[in-house]
Amino acid sequence: MHCTLAFNPSHLEFANPVVEGRVRAKLERRGDHEGTSVVPVLIHGDAAMAGQGIVAETLNLSELPAYRTGGTIHVVIDNQIGFTTLPQESRSTPYCTDVTRMLRCPVFHVNGDDPEAVIQVVRLAVAYRQRFHKDVVVDLFCYRRYGHNEGDEPRFTQPKMYAVIDALPSVRTLYAEQLVRQGRVKAGLPDELRTRTHQRFEAALEETRAGDFSLLPSSFAGLWRDYVGGLEPEQAVDTGVPRATLDDLLGRITTAPEGFTPHSRIRRFVLAKQKKVLATGKNVDWGTGENLAIASLLAEGVNCRITGQDVERGTFSHRHATLHDAKTGARWNRLQDCATKDALAALYDSPLSEGGVLGFEWGYSLDAPDALVGWEAQFGDFANSAQVMIDQFISSSEDKWQRLSGLLLLLPHGFEGQGPEHSSARLERYLALCAEDNMQVVYPTTPAQIFHLLRRQVHRQWRKPLVVMTPKSLLRHKRAVSTLDELAEGRFQRLIDDDHVDAAAVRRVLLCTGKVYYDLLDGREKRGIEDVAIIRFEQLYPFSPKELRRVLGRYPANVDYVWVQEEPWNMGAWYYIRARLPQVASEGFTLRCLSRPESASPATGSKAAHVIEQKELVANALSA
Repeated sequence: MHCTLAFNPSHLEFANPVVEGRVRAKLERRGDHEGTSVVPVLIHGDAAMAGQGIVAETLNLSELPAYRTGGTIHVVIDNQIGFTTLPQESRSTPYCTDVTRMLRCPVFHVNGDDPEAVIQVVRLAVAYRQRFHKDVVVDLFCYRRYGHNEGDEPRFTQPKMYAVIDALPSVRTLYAEQLVRQGRVKAGLPDELRTRTHQRFEAALEETRAGDFSLLPSSFAGLWRDYVGGLEPEQAVDTGVPRATLDDLLGRITTAPEGFTPHSRIRRFVLAKQKKVLATGKNVDWGTGENLAIASLLAEGVNCRITGQDVERGTFSHRHATLHDAKTGARWNRLQDCATKDALAALYDSPLSEGGVLGFEWGYSLDAPDALVGWEAQFGDFANSAQVMIDQFISSSEDKWQRLSGLLLLLPHGFEGQGPEHSSARLERYLALCAEDNMQVVYPTTPAQIFHLLRRQVHRQWRKPLVVMTPKSLLRHKRAVSTLDELAEGRFQRLIDDDHVDAAAVRRVLLCTGKVYYDLLDGREKRGIEDVAIIRFEQLYPFSPKELRRVLGRYPANVDYVWVQEEPWNMGAWYYIRARLPQVASEGFTLRCLSRPESASPATGSKAAHVIEQKELVANALSA
């Protein structure tokens, strides 16, 4: 039997969905749809079982088609205390396992002082799981003899409880006496077994102290033998797709099955529009570029799994990966029609969960390095609810555990006047977590960019999480379009220079990232300005000093450099850019920032105020 122990930070139950995601990936790789070949086992503390919301999120995933793993065996170490908190202070239910009532699954409460009863219950639990493929719980009713982490002093806060515990013989002593009393073992054998066990432990300790770790398993063996971490490689990877292949894929995803009736608006605004792209090769919008990226990977035999609260349609109705018959409700997974080699187009709408679902997908990515695995937030700031996953796993796993992941995060971001809760994906938080090329943070501005970015994520051997600030208004912006030739022949660009101005005549260079570029571009054209250049930072991290020097070297030495961002001064990329740009630019380089004033709230809640702020921002950036 192969046993995998999941890495677990101190955030208690947050490893739960990670384990489930890993199991799902392993099962799918085996073609096991019932879940009999891999069994997830989750060990909980009683206080954490009742107190951590991620437990309920994970339980809710258990019977959903996108997350089913054939049932989980839950073992609760029910020791009557959470650090120093008593049960009556930590839960509102009689049992810490009452949260599992949502599944109506069996819960076996068993005395931890009775080893044979525990064994019987565990056998029942395993048999139930293998027979019915559903969750089952073993509540091991016991106590904690030496305090939290065996290093705390519990008698400070629970003196009466520990007076009782101190008087109790240990489980080993009780069971040894029982076996001798029943004549099942000879007197003295328990002590002999204890001595032998201690000798094995001492031998293992000495072996560890000798420092011979040559036989330790490598994190980069097995599935991961063809992939690397470390610093980002400089060499580019070919992400283009022949034009004929793109035409074929676009034809497939716009040709409905016989007898299928698309919604009238889908037929007009999605299928007909994409057929026109096929005919002209022009005006590829974001949804088309994204769908073609996934379709082309599926055609190469690459599994693509992306989940989120509205992934099939897309929160803003741009993707429509799965269409529903307007008369019958029948589903058409149009991307699956492009797959070869049994590749799966697994785009699933998720439950209303961020932490549980993101943790599941990160776990899945650990056992599917050759797939495109991602999570899309409904709005980018909703990732706040999954911050533990981002901090404890996604940004730090390579440094802590030497574990790589190519997980994709799609986070809608951009200031369109929708209010504080729907504007900012908190770009600054991800940039603050960046170090040692641990992950990628990008803010692409064209459909060609997202096309090549998604393909690059799979085709590079370099595996790092990819955080994408995705658009909202740019999904249908008349200028945020590409051509099929740009998808066929181009590649992802870290920086996009301004080829609409004479570099030698430029007096000011505006540096920006994302959606604000189009506002600046429109403002420049309306004012007839020809001496202001606009440079887009498409990849913010890993940072490329070489590329930046090449681009900035085209402009006069005395040019006025300005960083422009929609976000308030204390948010966005400004702090990050201010810290890094002067270190790599030429001597005498200075940079100032134009943004909204610093603010405790990401954005105003007034559409009128937003419009005024945005106009003022553009005007200041382009003023003489």
